[in-house]
Parts: sequence; C-alpha cells; structure tokens
Amino acid sequence: MPAPDFSAMLRWPNVPACYGWLSLDRRGHWRLRGEVLGHAGLNEFLNRQYAHDADGCYLVQNGPQRVFVELEYTPWVLRLGATGCLETHTGEDVNEIRGATLDNEGNLLIEIPEGIALLCDRDLPALRDCLRLPDGEPADDASVLEIIAQPVPGLTVLTLDWAGQHVPVASIPRSEVPGRYGFVPSPRPATG
Repeated sequence: MPAPDFSAMLRWPNVPACYGWLSLDRRGHWRLRGEVLGHAGLNEFLNRQYAHDADGCYLVQNGPQRVFVELEYTPWVLRLGATGCLETHTGEDVNEIRGATLDNEGNLLIEIPEGIALLCDRDLPALRDCLRLPDGEPADDASVLEIIAQPVPGLTVLTLDWAGQHVPVASIPRSEVPGRYGFVPSPRPATG
C-alpha cells in the first residue's frame, strides 16, 4: 500500500483537524456525514491517504488537514475480491493472516499486517466453511454459536484454514476489541 502524502503539512503546519465528518462503515464504505460516497475518484483518494497516528486514531490526510475517521467497528474491512482472494476495503490484496478472533456478536475479525480487520458480513458465509474444530472437522453451527454466546477471551477453540494458512481463532467480547488491537473508534480533539 502506498504511503499517504504528508508533504503539505510542512507548508501549512497549523491547519485544524476535522472530526465527525468522515466514517468507515462495517462493509468498508466511506461515508461523509452518514452518506455513502459513490464517487470513484474520491474513494481512491481516501483509500490512498488512509493512515493512523501514534495514538491509534485513523485519519485521511487531506493536504495539510487531518480528517479523522469514525470507525463503525474496526479500522480495516476485508472482502472477497472478484478472484476469491481477500482484499482490504482500500483494494489491497491480503497475503498474510496473523490471527483471527470471533466476537460475541458473530463477527469474524482477522489480523493482517495493517492491523485488525472485520470480515464483511456478506462474505462471512464463504469463510464460515473454513472454520475447523480441533479435530480438523468443519465447525458446525452449534459449536460456532457456543463460542459466540460465551466468549472466553484468548481461548482458542477453532482454526481458520484459508489459502494454505491455518490460524487459531480466539474469542473476544466486542467491547474489548479496540483496546486489544490498539485503535480509537471515535477520535476526538484533545481537551485543554
């Protein structure tokens, strides 16, 4: 993924940051004041300029201005691309899976080099068949529902078998996801 261009900050270092305008929804769509952005060029710009600061706040660098992003859930969203491979909401192929968790709402979260990503709910059925029990058998609905109903943080019960990778799947309550993975879902300006 190309690095965002921060050069304008050198020329105009005191442009105030923007909060509450831009968001990323659970399906990886950019939203401006709640409305899905459909302009391809604008989406490409946002994807290219997407980054995070040292505090775990995600943002889009718009010239000298930082536009902080409200995250509906995680800072990254994964989808199955046209070729059946996983890709980020910014269009980058995912070649490495570092871990996976299943939250108490039934969401599958996948750790990629960029950070934690939510698998788009539309693609969950396709990867659901890749969840395996400790004996290697496909996970049935009952075992997945049991993990969702009573998550034990860190407990590994399933394995995600995807593209030749075998990744343990831990469970986690949704409320613990931002702290565990070090991101701020709703950035706010510093007070004082």
